[in-house]
Amino acid sequence: MKTWWIVAGVIVVLALFLVGTYNGLVSLDQGVKQSWAQIENMLQRRYDLIPNLVSTVKGYAKHEKQIFIDVAEARTKLAGATTVNQKVRAANAMESVLGRLFAIAENYPALKASANFIALQDELAGTENRIAVARMRYNEMVQAYNTHAKRIPTVFFVRMFGFDSEKPFFKVESEKAKEVPKVEF
Repeated sequence: MKTWWIVAGVIVVLALFLVGTYNGLVSLDQGVKQSWAQIENMLQRRYDLIPNLVSTVKGYAKHEKQIFIDVAEARTKLAGATTVNQKVRAANAMESVLGRLFAIAENYPALKASANFIALQDELAGTENRIAVARMRYNEMVQAYNTHAKRIPTVFFVRMFGFDSEKPFFKVESEKAKEVPKVEF
């Protein structure tokens, strides 16, 4: 009789541990998905702002055709990206081309003084800040998930329950983006 209670107690403790581990993985997995959805939301916001920005710049810089082609290609890549890694690469490409677009705008004083351009530039800067915050939160959630998923004994349950063994971080791929810009006065 005593043996039966001990066995039942061990089974209950193991079941509670298993349920707790599973629920912890579910919570972290959902946190990663939610934070990724925030990044996608901000990327969509930027994607929607770009045509307005391009049309404003086009009015002043008609002969700068290559940048407009590059912007269109970057938007197409972003719209067609389906996996996290594809979306990260497309977002990084978009940041690069937007930097070039703003560099071209520096050559046109009338454009820089345009109220529409200034408003769009401010809106885009705000969106970029939101993207940066969303990336930071996403990477924090990925770090928490990956750390939890790699701990023993959780690593065994990750495989058993079919969770991802590791979530990808949102990394800057461009070497230029990693460099400190030179500022001349």
